Amino acid sequence: MICGVPFVAVTRGDVVESVHAIAACAADTQGDIALSYGDVDAPVYLRSAAKPFIAAAIVQSGAAAHFGFDARELAVIAASHNGETFHVHAVRGILAKAGLGPQDLRCGAHPPSYEPAAAALAAAGEAPSALHNNCSGKHAGILAMCVHLGLDTATYLEPAHPAQQRILALCARLVGKPLEDLPVGVDGCGIPVFATSLRAAARGFARVATLVDVPDADAQALQTVREAMAAEPAYVGGTARFDSALLAVTGGRIVGKAGAEGVHADALLRSGLGLVVKVIDGGKRAVPPAAIALLSELGAFAPGEAHALAEFARPAVRNVAGRIVGAVEVRADTFQAVAAS
Repeated sequence: MICGVPFVAVTRGDVVESVHAIAACAADTQGDIALSYGDVDAPVYLRSAAKPFIAAAIVQSGAAAHFGFDARELAVIAASHNGETFHVHAVRGILAKAGLGPQDLRCGAHPPSYEPAAAALAAAGEAPSALHNNCSGKHAGILAMCVHLGLDTATYLEPAHPAQQRILALCARLVGKPLEDLPVGVDGCGIPVFATSLRAAARGFARVATLVDVPDADAQALQTVREAMAAEPAYVGGTARFDSALLAVTGGRIVGKAGAEGVHADALLRSGLGLVVKVIDGGKRAVPPAAIALLSELGAFAPGEAHALAEFARPAVRNVAGRIVGAVEVRADTFQAVAAS
């Protein structure tokens, strides 16, 4: 460790080539800390790690029940998905049930995150659409909420829009902060995104884990989202994605969600804790190794589960020819060596 902050090392051969500093906090529903590294009171944007909160607001509005969203559709609302065919189908289904179409999405288009899906799309001569955006499920869900509540769909991205205010209000309740105390920015997909401390965010995910210290309506909505994510992990991320693997391996006992700029948040159902990790430089390659190491430190895994996630705990560094030349890993000896240098 350096100044009490752990690092994820990137090695090439036997040499540490780069390091990523990590801040993290695990806390219970009252914000009492079980584990902390770095400044846990500095503001952090949760980015897409807050999607389970957003999905819960959509469920709480009555839209999910009204339109009959199934577990796959609820999971993709909470997702940062790969843009694989089954993800696109689920997002289309949400929009169709609400009487909407892809043209109503304001998230922008990008190629599927999963390279084989992007290659297949290109081979078919098709251009990426907003449906392939990794946030399209969330946008479709918010649009459905607007239709259900009789709200304008053209301006749903505006922070002052009633749908966004409902979402932000639920987020504020979960993290235990007044809404006016939460800085609000704009996410990469255009949605309003709030910042809060790691401690408060961990408290929010502890509430996802326990469903206590929140209003009954919030708890019921969170449980619905949590169960959908556990039932359909592939829809939360997709092929070769850490979030999907974590849900599948643990049987939904750990509900994890990544966010841009090196954020990962987890609800630990067995211990009732929330864990939030932030890679200080935003490097996403450090997220799975850091999250797995911290979850292990908290005793969150059952026997064999950490081993089943080994490919994410120590991803290989490959050269252009595909040869393994290093790794991204948590190494205590590396921390000590760097600290002593």
